[in-house]
Amino acid sequence: MNGSPAITTVRTSTMRRNPTAIVYTVDSFHFLRLRTSSFSSLPLDPDPPDQDLPLLLHTILSKPNWQKHPSLPKLVPSISPSHLHSLFSLNPYLLPQTALDFSYWISKKPHFKHSVFSYSSLLNILVTNKFLGPARRVCLAMIKSPSSIHETRFVLQFLKEMNENDQLHSDFKLTVRCYNFLLMSLSKFLMIDEMKSVYSEMLNDKVSPNIFTWNTMVNAYCKIGNVVEAQLYVSKIVQAGLRPDAFTFTSLILGHCRNKDVDSAFKVFKLMPNEGCRRNEVSYTNLVHGLCEAGRVDEAIQLFEMMEEDFCYPTVRTYTVIISGLCEVGRKSEGMNLFEEMSRKGCAPNAHTYTVIIDSLCQENKFDEARKMLERMLEKGVVPSVVTYNALIDGYCKHGLMEAALEVLGMMEANNCCPNERTYNELIAGFCKKNVHKAMSFLDKMLELKLEPSVVTYNSLIQGQCKMGQLDSAFRVLEMIRESGLVPDQWTYSVLIDSLCKLDKVEEARILFDSLKEKSVKANEVIYTSLIDGYCKVGKLEDAHSLLDRMLTEGCMPNSCTYNALIDGLCNSNNMKEALLMVKWMVEKGVKPTVHTYTILIERMLKEGDFDHAHRTLDQLIYSGCQPDVFTYTAFIHAYCGVGRLKEAEDLMIRMKEEGIFPDSLTYTLLIDAYGCLGLIHSAFDVLKRMFDAGCEPSHHTYSFLIKHLSNKLGKEDESPAVNLVSNAKLVNHADIWKTMEFDTALELFEKMHQHGFVPNVNTYSKLITGLCKVGRFEVAQRLFDHLREQGISPSEDVFNSLLSCCCELGMYDDAMMVVDLMINSGQLPHLDSCRQLVCGLYDEGNKEKADTVFCNLLRCGYQSDEVAWKILIDGFMKKGLLDRCSELLSLMENMGCKLHPNTYSMLIDGIEIT
Repeated sequence: MNGSPAITTVRTSTMRRNPTAIVYTVDSFHFLRLRTSSFSSLPLDPDPPDQDLPLLLHTILSKPNWQKHPSLPKLVPSISPSHLHSLFSLNPYLLPQTALDFSYWISKKPHFKHSVFSYSSLLNILVTNKFLGPARRVCLAMIKSPSSIHETRFVLQFLKEMNENDQLHSDFKLTVRCYNFLLMSLSKFLMIDEMKSVYSEMLNDKVSPNIFTWNTMVNAYCKIGNVVEAQLYVSKIVQAGLRPDAFTFTSLILGHCRNKDVDSAFKVFKLMPNEGCRRNEVSYTNLVHGLCEAGRVDEAIQLFEMMEEDFCYPTVRTYTVIISGLCEVGRKSEGMNLFEEMSRKGCAPNAHTYTVIIDSLCQENKFDEARKMLERMLEKGVVPSVVTYNALIDGYCKHGLMEAALEVLGMMEANNCCPNERTYNELIAGFCKKNVHKAMSFLDKMLELKLEPSVVTYNSLIQGQCKMGQLDSAFRVLEMIRESGLVPDQWTYSVLIDSLCKLDKVEEARILFDSLKEKSVKANEVIYTSLIDGYCKVGKLEDAHSLLDRMLTEGCMPNSCTYNALIDGLCNSNNMKEALLMVKWMVEKGVKPTVHTYTILIERMLKEGDFDHAHRTLDQLIYSGCQPDVFTYTAFIHAYCGVGRLKEAEDLMIRMKEEGIFPDSLTYTLLIDAYGCLGLIHSAFDVLKRMFDAGCEPSHHTYSFLIKHLSNKLGKEDESPAVNLVSNAKLVNHADIWKTMEFDTALELFEKMHQHGFVPNVNTYSKLITGLCKVGRFEVAQRLFDHLREQGISPSEDVFNSLLSCCCELGMYDDAMMVVDLMINSGQLPHLDSCRQLVCGLYDEGNKEKADTVFCNLLRCGYQSDEVAWKILIDGFMKKGLLDRCSELLSLMENMGCKLHPNTYSMLIDGIEIT
């Protein structure tokens, strides 16, 4: 209430050079200022209505028989609480009885529900005109109506100032009932400090609290686990000569449980009968819930089964709490049995119960069952809440099933359930794994719906941009966080520092790391480990060790990942002795080596040809309780293939299968190349067939090696050893393979695949076309593209983007435009980096109209406006110094209704106005 003014910038639908900034302080926006006997300065409604309708309503209400006015029935569907707020605020001298009658009349119409704002303006009229009885009823209705913290704060300030108005105080003062309901409203949103203030004002106003007042205070403090403060109000009950009742004790049980003190909750529970208080369903449920949250599910079940002996019967919440507790500890089948039992016993599951089951099924990856449960819920007439839908959306998003997640979002909106911040955070996090551009478009959607993105939202977007290699865009999202008034956290900087290190920009990462202190962000083990790993990767081991020392000095304990980074760095610098000492030191520090630790050592031993030591280390790995993973076995397979010991490599493939470990693309590719080097092309394709059958997608390297071996004379043994893919060995230059590949070689590859009982798929074509496009072999890539379509295969987004990039690199802008059109018509997104080349290239050639066409198409195809502005306007024309052109395209965006983030807009305007 007494904070600094909040500033709200209102942007028009189309951004202008000097966007209007309307500044509201908290006082003028939220609250009422009472300067006279009437409440003349009412607050602004957050949803301003059409101003014509309140004026029309005032005209109608001025008539004696306004209820019979012929225009009124037509207006009713359009009347909102905002219209009433404006009607009463703009016409404070409206007859109070008319205002009251119209307010009651409209409230009975379907789909109309008063807001705190409409009630407040009505109350202004009633109190001013001394309609005190109706005013008290409206006051109570207003107190009960808030649906958010914002509305509750408005009601609180409105009533406070009304109560403090000297001219009105004697006629209209808050009763104990008003105070109690106000406290309950504040308690709903855990506004504890405000409750204390209201309680003090109540005493100052000489309104005597009653047991309902004190019980509300007790319950509020217990909700946050503050039993000590709650006991103070219990003492006031006793001091007043009253006895704590069942509500008091039940609140204390809740408080102890929230405070993780279930044993004390049990003591209160057992005390109740001795104090003459009958335990009720809520008392049992609170304690059952506390036990479940403490992991004491069996005790919770025993208590649950005792309820009937105490003449209490489980409610839907009791069942739901037990079901949730069982699911949390992995006893999901028991939870499902209880779910079915409650229905048989006549206790119908509610939305929360179904949500618990759906969430549990999603955690087990049983998405079909979860979806059926949602459908069953709808069939039973139970309305899913936003939490229910979010549980399913979250499950789909975590497993990359984005189409299914969007289907649920569509179902949610069709059922008039509004998505909330968490819905969009889950969708954004899901899309950031594969399609950050789609995720960015959901950020726009959030802002359109007036939902507030959090640091979590922006962190997902930063991670998504980094994953796509768009580091510049990631730092621009960082600026969005700051401009939004949020504070970047440890996770924000850990992602950026890690991404800089992965791009070998270690010095830039160090500068960002060193700036954290002035930003009041304490580096955690993730940030330290990322930078240590970055130093190790570029061979700066002294800097890495120095950072480890600083980490320990600052009390940040290294984890296994930290030590693994250092061990890997030592191994890569051929210092096995120091690496083994680091493992020993790691153990002395209480950090257990992981499978990754052992695998790093094994890889180095195998590269040095020390198979015996590597096998002993593998035995040590197993003895320590770790299980070898795909990377461990692949290290051995790599080494065996490198020396032509393919039988041992195949034996390890069998062992992996027996242990339930699935080979990855690298594992198969090593075998394929090894067979190819020995001239055993048939065996190489047998491995490729196994790879297809296992559902493992071949990589660019896989096809590159096959093309290399097919290009050699079939049957001729290649004397070169298998290529070290991991360290990017110099023995084979993959670019040279794609530079010399002919279309006939691809046809030969396809024929071999057919002979071995499988066929090329879109991934096959994608990898070949991508490889060719990277070295500018557009003609061969185009022939493969035509061949793909002749086979009835739909080109993937990767295929199109490879062709687009190649066309742009070669200056083939007309062909590039055709690719962009094909992509957009197929619902695919052309890469913005290529589009920047295309739009700038067309403009450089004097084809301004074509450039504008491509630019406009991009704005319509699903990209978020900021990304288009960043990549094409800022990174394209602005960096080239073409500021007039940049200004023209900005105007074009404005004319198309594009909304830019204030930070993006500022970057553009500042850049354009420099000249």
